Amino acid sequence: MSNQGFKEKIAVPYAEALINHAQSADLLIEATKDLSSISTVLSQSKDLQILLENPLVSGFIKKEILKQLFENQINTFVMNFLLVLVDRRRISFLNNILEKYLELVYILESTTIAELYSAIDISEVQQESLIQKIKSMTNSNQVKLVISKDINLIGGFVIKIGSKIIDASLAGKLKRMSLYLDTN
Repeated sequence: MSNQGFKEKIAVPYAEALINHAQSADLLIEATKDLSSISTVLSQSKDLQILLENPLVSGFIKKEILKQLFENQINTFVMNFLLVLVDRRRISFLNNILEKYLELVYILESTTIAELYSAIDISEVQQESLIQKIKSMTNSNQVKLVISKDINLIGGFVIKIGSKIIDASLAGKLKRMSLYLDTN
């Protein structure tokens, strides 16, 4: 079994339990915002990730650090969840749990996640236009646009929605032209 499969097997029950509890306490929206912000902090701080994944750092120290970072910024329900993960020695899977939680919430809310790779920054108007087009293409209620800048595209953009890829980049067009010319 691959390491990713193992991590997902551990993450799914925690993510599902978190969603069920958040729904029963009518905190799903608030919990999702809190967990999204925690995910952002984790992705921006490699030191925090390393500390939480280190089995040699005691649970007490991990709890204190989490309390100092998040205690007055997130709901107590979410804070208690983080502390339970430390107690059960599952805090090292926090990133996987957060990813699975957000994925399941998006499915519940009929939200499509679209990854946009662009050579230049996209304006708010352009983003909104793309979101509307993606909504009509996917029949989704909501679209979450994850934007990344990729100067290798030269110009244009690439959109990934699940396994579907829409390549409207200059680099993609040049590659297709090259393949066409190579075959002739």
